[in-house]
Amino acid sequence: MSPLPVVVFPDAELVAVTVLRAALDAGVIVGTEWPEELAAAVTTGVVSVTRGGGATVQRFVTEDVTLDIDVLAAEKGQAHDLAQLARAYLRAAEGTTVDGAQIYTVADISLVWLPYQPDAETTPIPRYVLVMQMRLRGQRAG
Repeated sequence: MSPLPVVVFPDAELVAVTVLRAALDAGVIVGTEWPEELAAAVTTGVVSVTRGGGATVQRFVTEDVTLDIDVLAAEKGQAHDLAQLARAYLRAAEGTTVDGAQIYTVADISLVWLPYQPDAETTPIPRYVLVMQMRLRGQRAG
């Protein structure tokens, strides 16, 4: 048995989804995957959080996690406003504990306009990709 501690870091996607589901309007679909009927879902907005990467910052203590957040809506202005709200609510979560996960810091990396066009015959769906970074504290296993 190793003398080093066994430290498990929280699911950063779940942390962000929990924050956003509690904060955004009930009609906005928030999850870790795009919904099956995307074209219908964008009328109220879609926010999809995916872990982009990350690494331990302080061994056995903290991890920086990059989150790629797709924000889709029926119109560009609606997608922009929803992306800004998601950004603001995640920034406001800094210093809180969500489902046992301590959020030390939240930082902006980028916000990019990137319309989604499934194929050449369809109209692009308004989308912003928001990239953020969270520093989360791990917990000892057992």
